[in-house]
Amino acid sequence: MLTTKVGLRFPADVSFDSWQQAGRQISHVVDSFAWCLGDWLVYGQRRYTNRYKQAIDAIGLDYQTLRNYASVARRVTLPRRRPSLSFQHHAEVAALSETEQDSWLHRAEQGGWSRNQLRQHLRGIRYGRSKETTALPKMVVQDERIARWRLAATQSNSQFEQWVITALDQAATSELGT
Repeated sequence: MLTTKVGLRFPADVSFDSWQQAGRQISHVVDSFAWCLGDWLVYGQRRYTNRYKQAIDAIGLDYQTLRNYASVARRVTLPRRRPSLSFQHHAEVAALSETEQDSWLHRAEQGGWSRNQLRQHLRGIRYGRSKETTALPKMVVQDERIARWRLAATQSNSQFEQWVITALDQAATSELGT
């Protein structure tokens, strides 16, 4: 396979497996491309405020597309990004709080959800059409307890919300004997 500026050239005898692998690699490059441009834009906007617009014009890509890349990169910070999920997965949760981003990205990752499946789950929750998830009632908890729980979550290498859910599931199993 030969990569050119305007496309790919395939030898006549490319096997299905090789062709399929090339598709996977291209998909990874596309996701990486979106993240890299987004991070580049965020950095440039912060560091080169007076020359930022000039640089954007020079690369020749659609302004709205670049704006979207930057928005997702700014809102979904590098430590929160999941390599197993696409840029589009992250774009779906970018408007949410960091806690909600972590929760939804974790669920999408664990469930092997496509971007469209994640979008459907988010819409279901947003518009009250999903019966699979219910928000817990707001609870008032002492700061010391929350700090202790967060420390336990960190030490178990878990996201805080996921750790709480797991702890509650374990308590319910112990109490109910199921």
